[in-house]
Formats: sequence, structure tokens, C-alpha cells
Amino acid sequence: MLQNRQLDQYGEKDGMMKTLAPAGATALLLTPCLSVAQAAAGDETGEEWIEEIVTYGRETSLVGESRAASEGIVGYDDIRLPPLLRVGELVESVPGMVATQHSGTGKANQYFIRGFNLDHGTDFAVSVEGVPINLRTNGHGQGYLDLNFLIPELVETTSYRRGPYSAEVGDFGTAASVDFKLYDTLPGPVLSATAGEDGYWRALAAGSLQTSMGSFTGAVDATRYDGPWELDEDLQQYKFYAAWMFDLAGGSASISAQGYDGEWTSTDQIPLRAVAAGLIDRLGYIDPDLGGETQRYALTAALDFDSWRATAYAIDYDFRLYSNFTYALDDPLTGDEFEQDDERRIYGLRIDGDSLLGRGERDVILRWGGEFRLDDISEVGLYGTEGRVRNEIVRQDSVDELSVAAWAEADYRFNDRLRFFGGLRADWYEWDVDAFRTENSGTGNESILSPGAGLAYRLGDGAEAYVNWGRGFHSNDVRGTTIEVDPVTGEPSDPVEALVASEGAEVGLRVERGTGFNATFVIFWLELDSELVYVGDAGNTEPNDATERVGFEATAFWRPTEWLALHAAYTTTNAEFATDQGGGREIPGAVESTFTTGVNANWANGLFASARLRWLSEAPLTEDGSVRSDESLLVNAGLGYRSGRFEYRLDVFNLFDSDDADISYYYASRLPGEAAEGVEDIHFHPLEPRTIRASVSFRWR
Repeated sequence: MLQNRQLDQYGEKDGMMKTLAPAGATALLLTPCLSVAQAAAGDETGEEWIEEIVTYGRETSLVGESRAASEGIVGYDDIRLPPLLRVGELVESVPGMVATQHSGTGKANQYFIRGFNLDHGTDFAVSVEGVPINLRTNGHGQGYLDLNFLIPELVETTSYRRGPYSAEVGDFGTAASVDFKLYDTLPGPVLSATAGEDGYWRALAAGSLQTSMGSFTGAVDATRYDGPWELDEDLQQYKFYAAWMFDLAGGSASISAQGYDGEWTSTDQIPLRAVAAGLIDRLGYIDPDLGGETQRYALTAALDFDSWRATAYAIDYDFRLYSNFTYALDDPLTGDEFEQDDERRIYGLRIDGDSLLGRGERDVILRWGGEFRLDDISEVGLYGTEGRVRNEIVRQDSVDELSVAAWAEADYRFNDRLRFFGGLRADWYEWDVDAFRTENSGTGNESILSPGAGLAYRLGDGAEAYVNWGRGFHSNDVRGTTIEVDPVTGEPSDPVEALVASEGAEVGLRVERGTGFNATFVIFWLELDSELVYVGDAGNTEPNDATERVGFEATAFWRPTEWLALHAAYTTTNAEFATDQGGGREIPGAVESTFTTGVNANWANGLFASARLRWLSEAPLTEDGSVRSDESLLVNAGLGYRSGRFEYRLDVFNLFDSDDADISYYYASRLPGEAAEGVEDIHFHPLEPRTIRASVSFRWR
């Protein structure tokens, strides 16, 4: 919460009027008409022009404010200028983060950071205005993180942390955490339309209304997409957002509602041998019945005063996914297709605040908070299917999962150079599992303490060094804590711990030269008591042995002129299972190195351009490293022009038409005519081929 106030300080209090972009840049693109100052200038026709003040969150000065070199703020034109193919790629504004996809657009992305293949969430915690998004005990994968419900044009800033050093971050925050802040008020009504290759179109309407009762904001968003695949994706996404913000007793209050309905057909990862033999095209498919649908509806109410904030939320969530990763390995007659279901309601309350203790140079800033969350899961199921028709019940459970947490952090400034910060978090979980097989039912509870500490030493006006240490955790699917027999084989099964601790430390350096240049350098170490590993032939995550990671990260932002900005991030990580549990084994899917770089240009004559390059190194696909994925390179670029109240934009995704894989796995599957034991093979999902999208936006006030 304090960090959100810092964001307001860097923006509104500096006198910049931040506004929503004229929407509809590209598919889910955030266009760059932000931080607008309206100048009393006109062209020869007398039409009013809008002078752009380009603002990048990366320019925010954090020396003397940040508690680690690995945390920061990204927003405004950082987000809105670069082309955006999918909503989940919003997280790629975090240095070192990569979001890929191995299934249909409507499914949650696959995330990579700090040597983690985070599947669809696991050790990466995301919240929107303080409301947690990761789903515990999910039907598809633990910590499932689907951002498709977001309307990107409403996202103002992204605050991020990497590593488990902050007591404010709880479940799933070991590798990284992000909080998206939405715009409080939009400057005026916006209409936009986008069209592109492969049957893509998108329409958006958004705006705010100021009245004596407060500010009302609304947005509706509709997207359709067939995709480049031989099997039409037939993506349909519909979203709405409505919010009312008003003054209350010296503070502010807000009530908001969000809705999302999406469905799609997917071409999942395919076996390399089938493409090599000419059985299918690299954009082809094996099973035509895959895909899914998601509905998410949420109500949020918040109170915000000078020293504390409270947020209450209720979410209704429904998810259904059809997958088939092994084709006919387990069931040669009807195939291995399966359905995963998740139906739940989530209720939560978060209260946090801050206060200044003492006077003078040695003030202590105390931050504190508490959280309550109940996941009322009416159905979390796994079913065998054929042509999306159920023919077997593997699991059909209901779960109540409750958590309560409290945390506190103190920042103490010894002098104008040296700062200390330390904190402690306590989490308590309780659960009740009602399983399809009664012997797997049960109840339980567990708690965990997560301390953290750090030092910051200011080397000069533009440089600061940091040392950080902390403990974090992730929760496991609580059905694993009560299990006694395997639901498929009926054999005895060992239960797992509900809460798994992690520990990490880093040494970092931040360098700033005015607002035009900054860079960070970090060496980190991270250890998990048990790794959540994606299992390709099961389509979910499973607990595995303890792991260790050591890595290096470097980021840089440079704005040499008012119209040009460049940024880059490089990471490299050595990730292995812990030495006391058979060390030397590599972690499948753990990408060793990443490099991203981008350039944004915004000229006074209305022209603007953006380009972004993303490189992923190879990664081990087996524990002995004998099978590895190939490197991948992706470049997206966009060019646009603003004229009066109109904005026109053309974006090209996968500019050089790379045929690299977006993601790869290695496991056994069986195609018709193959041996009963199947064939171990690389299964991959290719990058989408080069595609072009054009948009027009209109703002009439």
C-alpha cells in the first residue's frame, strides 16, 4: 500500500495529468497517449491538438527509497508503447520476466524468471489493486495465474519485487511478485477498433464521468481471433469493468465490478516426430477437441485513508479445460483426453497501513498488514473424456481452504546513507477436503513464519548498494495433504506438506544519473524445500525435491533525448536440485539465460514507434541435461501516428517470422501405430508466425 502511495507521489504530485491511452492500439495494446498536457495550440483548420508528455515508470528515482535492487516500478509509456500480443505479456514489463504460451490464447500463460519455469503461476504472485489472482488448489495447476480478465488500457503502473525479501508478499511470491495498479479516473471517453490477420478483431469503449457523487468509470472489451493454426482457435473474449470512486470522511472509497467470459479451441504442444515425418504441419494438431472456457466475475470495495487502507473482495470463478498430452499412451481405445474443472467462490479482506515513528533523521517507518481469504471450491475435478464427453471420473472433490496472515515491516534510517529494514510474516492455513474417494478426504491446518531483513547503503547521490535476505513460501494443493490412495491406481500414496518454505538472499547495486539513465546489478541465491514442477504428460504441477539457484541480473534504462528511450535486461541462472538430494540434477524447463531489449520513440509531430526483442537460451528438458530445448528469438515492432483526436497504429508481431518454439517439453506419448510404451520425444508449441494488426482510436473529449 505504501508503494502505491509512492507511485502517486511520482505521478500526480509531480503535477502530471496521467490519462488513459486512446485504446485499441493493437490486440490488447496499451497505446502511449499518457501523461497528457493539453496545450492551447491549433492547426490551420482550428482543430485542437494534444501535446504529449511522455512518461516512463522506469525513470522513477528509487535511490534512497527502494529496499532492494531487484524491485521497481514500470508503467505509463513503458507499458503502452510496446506491441502486446496477449494480455499475459503485461508481466514482461518486469525486467527478466518472459511470458510464453503452450496452448490456446484463453489459457493462462507460461512464465519464466530467475531460472524458474513457473508453469501457469506457482512461485510467481500477482495481485490487482491488492486482490490476489493466483488460485490455490486449482483444477489445472497449483497457483494458476490467468490474467486474461484484465483490460490492458486500464493498467496504470506495475510494481514488482523479485525474491522472498518482503513480509508483505505471501503465498507464491518466492521468485517474483507483481501488483497492477489501475487508473482511478480516465480523462475522457475513448472508442477503438483493431483488426488483423487470422481473423483478429477487437473493440473497446471506455471512459469516466465526474459528478457531484464522485467519479464513475466504465469499460467494455470484445475480442475474436481464429489464430494461425490449422485448427481455428475460435477465441471469444468479453470483458467489462465498472467503478465508482468517491470521497468519504477525509479519505476515499471505491466500489468496482469486473466481468470476464472467454472460450477457445486450442492447438497444444505437438510431438516433434510427427512434424519431422510429415504427419502434421508445425501449425497442426493431434486432437481437435482441446480448448476450454473461463468465467470470472468480481466485486471489490476499498477504503483509503492517509495511514491505512482496507480492501474487501468477492470472486466467482468457473474454469473448464480439455487437454491431451499423450494422445493414446494410457488408453489406446478412447485416447488420453481429459477434462479439468474448477468452480469456486473466493472471499477476502486485506488491511494494511503505515506510520512514522519518532522525529528527525532517525525516523522509523512501520508498515503492517493483515489478510483473510476463503476459497470455497464447490468442484475441483479431473475426468477422462472422448470428444469432450466424460467417460471416467478420476477426481471430483470439493474443498474449503482458509488462510489468515499478519505481517509487519520496519524501516530505520541510521543516517543519510545507511538504512535497515526488517520484517516478519505469519500465515495460518486450514482446509477441509471432501474427496470422491472417501479415503482421500480429511481436514488439516498448518502455519509458517517468514522473516526478512536488508541493508541499503547510499554510495552517493546516484548510487546505492543493497544486501537482502528473506524466507518465503508456496502452498501445495491441499488435496495432497489428505491423500491416502492414488485416485487412478488405488495404490497407497504419500501425503505432502501444505506449506513449503523458501529462502533467498541477494547483493545488488542501483545506479542513477538524473532521470535519463538508471541501471541495476544483482547477484542472487535462492533455495526451495520442494519445487513445484510441471508434469508434461499430466498437464499439472507436482511437488518435487528441494532446489537451489544462483544467478545474476542486469537491467538498464536510458533516455538520451526527450523522444527516445531504450531499455535492456539480461539474466543468467544455474538451477539444480539440492546437493543433499542428489545434486547435479538439472531442473527440466529452467531457462538458463534471457535477454530483452526495447526502444521507444515518440516525436513531436505525432509519429511514434516501438520495438522489442526477446531471447531465451536453451533449457534442459531432462534432469541429466541430455535433452535440451533450442534457443528462441522474437521481435515485435509497432509504428503509429496521432492526428488531433485520432490515433492510427500498425503492429507487426514476430517481425522476422521466426519458426522457433515458444516452449518445449520432453516426455512419452503414443501416436497411432506406435508401440504400447509410446515414444519419448520433444513436444513443442511454435511461436505464432508473423502477423500484422492495425488499429484506430478516437477520443472526442
